[in-house]
Amino acid sequence: MLDIVIDARSAAISPLMKVKRILPFRSRRMVGPFIFMDHAGPVKEQPASVSSLDVLPHPHIGLSTVSYLFGGQVTHRDSLGVEKIIRPGEVNWMTAGRGIAHSERFEDPAALAGGDLEMIQTWVALPEKDEETDPTFENYSPTELPVFTDKGVWMRLIAGNAYGLRNDVKTHSPLFYLHVVLEKDTRFALPTGYEERGLYVVKGGIETEGYRYREGQLLVFKPGSNPTLFALENTTLMLLGGEPLGDRYIWWNFVSSRKERIEQAKEDWKQGRIILPPNDDKEFIPLPDDKSKPAGGPKPEPLS
Repeated sequence: MLDIVIDARSAAISPLMKVKRILPFRSRRMVGPFIFMDHAGPVKEQPASVSSLDVLPHPHIGLSTVSYLFGGQVTHRDSLGVEKIIRPGEVNWMTAGRGIAHSERFEDPAALAGGDLEMIQTWVALPEKDEETDPTFENYSPTELPVFTDKGVWMRLIAGNAYGLRNDVKTHSPLFYLHVVLEKDTRFALPTGYEERGLYVVKGGIETEGYRYREGQLLVFKPGSNPTLFALENTTLMLLGGEPLGDRYIWWNFVSSRKERIEQAKEDWKQGRIILPPNDDKEFIPLPDDKSKPAGGPKPEPLS
């Protein structure tokens, strides 16, 4: 049975980069450890300057960002000195821990040609014991990610454990995250063994429990339910979930189990104690005006 259906809302993460914002939602902050989800693109119109799509250096604490591209490419730079061109089918897992800053730059005009630029970014909250861990960045190539195919089904395991698939993507709590493509009229079931499970319709449409759902919707299912999904057309899904971690505060790009830690992170960014990427340190996003308490966030909207 369904617990909630969330319609994506429009948000802007740079002057010209609009995204579909899925999580957090006012009545559903998390699905398992997943606390944030944005769907960017496909970018149909190439801007006069590709730099207008850039997300300038900005900070994170208490979470891992997971970037996954369907098309195009983006350049990641962070305060560890990592510089990595992210390409489709890779998993790029950055753990902020006690604090990191990174940027996302769209530097190749050819990567925007044909409306191919499209990506999903999620944030995975960290267990309390890992919230102050050292920051890290890991890239996993498509060859490191198991793929399963069956009649009408293609799926890639991005992280975690589901359908008997495993990989070496390092996670901090039990979860699953998959890219699934279904051919029209295919029937499919959710993975079992997790308390919280959801699916996001990237493209196409599905039917379950007698109702139809379209692209841009996140379906969250009640624990223990075993729904059958039916692809109404060729459909792309992202499946995600896992075990809940407990309540989290979220404000701007900061996530923590402690309200006072959010306040510290604000001051750390204002005072320059979270260093900028050494190879992208000429500009940054300043701390937004604080017009809300962390418990009421995210206001203003988080950046990716």
